[in-house]
This record gives sequence, C-alpha cells and structure tokens, in this order.
Amino acid sequence: MEENDRQFKIIDRLYLALAILPLVVGMAINVLTSPASDGIEIAGARIFFEIPLPLQPLPITESQVNSWLVMVTIFFLCLYFTHGLTERANTKRQLILEWVVEATDNLVRENMGKYFEGFSPFVAAIMALSAFSSLLSLIGLYPPTSDLNVVAGWAVIVFVLITYYKNKCGFVHYLKSFGDPVPFLAPLNVISEFATPVSMAFRHYGNVLSGSVISVLIASALQGVSSMLLGWLPGFLGQVPFLQIGIPAVLSIYFDVFSGCLQAFIFAMLTMLYISSGFPADDWEKLKLQKQQLKEANN
Repeated sequence: MEENDRQFKIIDRLYLALAILPLVVGMAINVLTSPASDGIEIAGARIFFEIPLPLQPLPITESQVNSWLVMVTIFFLCLYFTHGLTERANTKRQLILEWVVEATDNLVRENMGKYFEGFSPFVAAIMALSAFSSLLSLIGLYPPTSDLNVVAGWAVIVFVLITYYKNKCGFVHYLKSFGDPVPFLAPLNVISEFATPVSMAFRHYGNVLSGSVISVLIASALQGVSSMLLGWLPGFLGQVPFLQIGIPAVLSIYFDVFSGCLQAFIFAMLTMLYISSGFPADDWEKLKLQKQQLKEANN
C-alpha cells in the first residue's frame, strides 16, 4: 500500500515537473535569443529561423514556439488532474476538476443547446489555450495571443465549424440563408459571413496587444517620473525607480491576468454563439423527420 502511494506521488510530481518544464525552456530560449536593448522596445514576435518550401519559406516564430510550449504544459496539467480519478471524489484536485467540467458543460448547454453538448472539450480547450497564452507575459515570454497570425488561425477554425453546421441541411439551404430576411440583403449577408472570423481575430488580438503595450508604456513613464521627482535623493537612492515598485504589478493584474482571461472567455462565448446561431435547428429536425418517414415508407 505504501509502495503504491509512493509511486502515485512520484507520478504526480513527474506530471507537474513536465508541465513546468516547457515554461522554463521558453524562458531559457527568451534569455539566450533576446538581443541586447538600451530601452523599451515594442515589436512583434521574433523569427527564429525559416524552413524552405516550394512556394515561400515557412518562418518559425516566437509565437509559434510559445504556443507549442503552452499546449505541452496544458497536456501535462490535464494528465496531472486526471491522474488517480475515482468514482467518488475524495481529493481537492478531483473536486476542482469536476467543478470545471460541470461549469463548462452548463455553459455549453445554456448557450448552444443540447445538440452541441459534445462541444464542451472544444470550448474548454479554446479557453485554456487562450488564457494560458495571454498569461505568458507574466513570466516575460511573448504571448501568442499578441500575434494576429495565431488568433486568426483560431478564428479560421471556428469559421470552418460555423460553415459546416450551416450546411447541415444542404448547400442549397445554405445559399438560401443569405437571402434572409429579404433577398436584396444578400450582398450584406455575404460580407457579414466573411467578416465574422476577421472581427473575432482582431477583437482578441487587439485587446491583448493593447494591454501589453499600455503596461510597457506606463512602466517606462513611471521610471522617468521617478527620476524627475526623486532624482535629488543622495547616492544610489536617486537612481532607484521607486514609482515602478508595485504600480506596474497592480496594472499587470488587470492587463495580463483579468483582461487575458476575459478575452479567452469572450472568444469562447462568440464561438458558441456563432456556431449555435448558424445551425438551422428547426429545418434540421424537419429534414431528419422526412428522412425517417421516407425510410419507414421504403421498408
């Protein structure tokens, strides 16, 4: 019994170590590859190297690498939380996990309906990936959500799902939907269709990036103000940016933690609403009933 408990704890610690390791690797890569700088720089994701391809080279960027590090971290965290599950929850870890699963199921059921109950893992994955990606800025890493290419990729996946469920009743039915409520609005409906992934991508990217930029600018301004107001202090005290102590950390709670998690929730909510609202549930039920009646008639 003690041997089993020891093995259980070893595996637990191994999963936690493997979840933390990608973040440590990311920080090491950031330290080793960041160029020297005399001041504050606001730039996009760095390009580490390029893979030659027939059409054009494929750049491997900082945001891509950090995205994979986040996915590996989430994977091992899932293994940690699901390790040793029992039929009846007897640990705080399992209670937390069950609460997360139930909350996600209820969120999907309330916003998408019973037909989309299987979307819970997808919605949870979107929120986790987005939130963890935004929180990378807390440890000095470039957040992938500040890269439009990454967020646009997520939006394209959502757009494919929206289009798939809109075509559930057939392509002809899908084309007719552009004429609702009146045919002459079809051009506007087409524009609105393709504007959906664009708006989702820019909303998420813009909010996360603006928060990072504002935090950096305020921290830089506080350093200048501290030097101007307190530079008269004797010795090294005049060189210490006292106004930078605490204030940037408080701002980071909003811009990095609250805003990052909020944008993850908003992106997931828009995903659920766009997919469920685009699905012609009533027409789909009628089509299923017609197919069932036709099948019974042929039998």
